[in-house]
Amino acid sequence: MEHTTKRELELNAFKIRKHTLEMIRTANSGHIGGSFSIAEILSVLYFKHMKVDPMQPRMADRDRLVLSKGHCAPAMYSALAMKGFFPTEDLACFRRIDGYLSGHVEMTHVPGVDMSSGSLGQGLSVGVGMALSAKLDQRDYTTYVILGDGELEEGQIWEAVMSAAKYKLDHLVAIVDCNRLQLDSSTADIMPMEPLDQKFAAFGWHVIRIDGHDVEKLSSAFTQAKTHVGQPTVIIADTVKGKGVSVFENQLRFHGGRPTADEYRIAFDELNAKIAQREV
Repeated sequence: MEHTTKRELELNAFKIRKHTLEMIRTANSGHIGGSFSIAEILSVLYFKHMKVDPMQPRMADRDRLVLSKGHCAPAMYSALAMKGFFPTEDLACFRRIDGYLSGHVEMTHVPGVDMSSGSLGQGLSVGVGMALSAKLDQRDYTTYVILGDGELEEGQIWEAVMSAAKYKLDHLVAIVDCNRLQLDSSTADIMPMEPLDQKFAAFGWHVIRIDGHDVEKLSSAFTQAKTHVGQPTVIIADTVKGKGVSVFENQLRFHGGRPTADEYRIAFDELNAKIAQREV
């Protein structure tokens, strides 16, 4: 675990958001809302808790991260670049036909990506396989899986939930980005899933529910998950879609919609101000 301060973790989260927005503006395409809602989660994982080495991106005992909600690739790419897996200048090639940073995370071309994703509902199954492999091979690594709350509507997720509990995969940590909005409407309108904590507990998981934008609570939750024995852990992170920019927050159209020129201006002004506050 790195000794990163609260201020540094918050700063990195806002830098992730700024890089993400720059990528989406350059590409004229991308998913702002869900990328912004996981910024603190990525900051705390990559800059405090995950055991990874940019110089050895495939080391055997590295911690794994599966971004099951793969459309939020720009946030993950931003975190990886900031961590040193590849130059931040390369973020400009996002979604370019001649670039290597595709619209959904891709493992064969991007250092630090452990699993290609984008077909929603599959990531937790992959995470279960990774965690079971670690247990059978007696490897010392943790597998993290970031899930969207909308993709919990997929039945395959719950098959994976059952399997993880059966095999007592206590080195598996699922993080649900519970921002309550998906492509067409609110998650409650499309398919009500609450109470999520009771559902996961009934399937045999250790459940932690927190504010997904509070870096200290996130860090404490990851520490608790690492030390819990005999059960997989789910961290239900209550978040805000588009968090960090006033014109994006809780706005359904920014699931995948493009901002106007004025909205971009407001967004960069707000992000720059929040970054400056934390760089003092």
